[in-house]
Amino acid sequence: MRDHVQTMVVDWIKRWLPQKTNSIELNTIPRDEHRVSRKDINHTALKVLYRLQNAGYEGYLVGGCVRDLQLGLKPKDFDVATDATPEQVRKLFSNSRLIGRRFRIVHVTFGREIIEVTTFRGRTDDNNDNHLQKQSDEGLLLRDNVYGSLEEDAERRDFTVNALYYTPKDFTLKAYGSGMNDLENKVLRIIGDPETRYREDPVRMMRAVRFAAKLGFSIEPRTGDLIPELAPLLSNVAAARLFDEVIKMLMSGHGLSTWRLMREYNLVEPLLPATHAALKASTDGYYDAFIEQALVNTDDRINRGKPVTPAFLYAALLWPPVREEAEHSINMGTPEQPAWLQAMGKIVAHQISSIAIPKRFSIPMKEIWELQLRLPKRTPKRAEQVASHPRFRAAYDFLLLRESAGEKTGNLGQWWTDYQTENPDIRRDMASEAASDRPRRRRRRRPPQNRGESAS
Repeated sequence: MRDHVQTMVVDWIKRWLPQKTNSIELNTIPRDEHRVSRKDINHTALKVLYRLQNAGYEGYLVGGCVRDLQLGLKPKDFDVATDATPEQVRKLFSNSRLIGRRFRIVHVTFGREIIEVTTFRGRTDDNNDNHLQKQSDEGLLLRDNVYGSLEEDAERRDFTVNALYYTPKDFTLKAYGSGMNDLENKVLRIIGDPETRYREDPVRMMRAVRFAAKLGFSIEPRTGDLIPELAPLLSNVAAARLFDEVIKMLMSGHGLSTWRLMREYNLVEPLLPATHAALKASTDGYYDAFIEQALVNTDDRINRGKPVTPAFLYAALLWPPVREEAEHSINMGTPEQPAWLQAMGKIVAHQISSIAIPKRFSIPMKEIWELQLRLPKRTPKRAEQVASHPRFRAAYDFLLLRESAGEKTGNLGQWWTDYQTENPDIRRDMASEAASDRPRRRRRRRPPQNRGESAS
């Protein structure tokens, strides 16, 4: 009787509880039911795929490029997934190199073009060798070089709309779970348990926001609800990696919508803590307007094919806390120039502990700020020195940005606009007139000394 009951319980468990299987089914979509076509695929990516397949390996276009092609968009780059190990890929392509320690990836280069090739990922397993896979106490994947099958790789992708695979071998497209339906319904849905996946790699929270803003998708509640709570996990991510990820988020042509989602999902605080504090303390809305206008301008330049630089973007993002810190020091009695310079140094030092801003961007960023102090000082000599400064154009744009957000500068932006269009003689007259209008600082008179007495 006992054995019969035990058998019934086991049968019930197998029937009603989800079981871990060795493989999953991928949906196969034939050529006439999807939009991906070889004519829209980069020829170097096809070259990589064909060489892998001719050598007896599997090769698929994977992820965002397939997603974008299916949506009728133009992919920025093309990634390849294969069952060949990184070392096997490296042997096939002399124009390649192995990169990464956390994830081993092969970059196949064709001039300036790079095709990224990854080996199918396997399932995470506590029994895996530490040389292959390692996790921190918080669940962060520190090393992950466990290889698996195509199906396991799909299971390891971040979102269903990115678990898409295309092969020119038979022109089919393979999709994980509800991937194709989610694409059609414009829904971003994470694969697996959200908390586990975010703990494995907290950057997935940033990617969720980035993809939602870029594609105009809604974030499925189960995918989005935990992001505000788990956002502090981003402090466990390397500061250099976060710099790259923020650039992807805010310099892709969808910066404003991304920023608004970042604020909605509490991602600003762990990434830009000083900026978050300044925005939270502000009561007049100036800082919000300032940053949003900076992102509007950045989006416009990107979408018109004009160059943008992270130096200007970070100068805008960090301006609110720099200004707050400088004004606080001035109110405490510190002279203006030292107060601003100290504020710049303090905020940048605080920020790079969260996001490592390379010196090639942090130095021009500081120069943009420093020129804001020099722009109002318009003697003929000083005005000409400022106008010839390598960062003048960026500093001038920054001044206009301040004004467009509502800051009163005494029509300084228009003055510099006019100054740039005039000939040297008129420039000199403009600067002389501006200098004469400035109130002169009264110098403190020293008491007379008695030359006949000792100064002691």
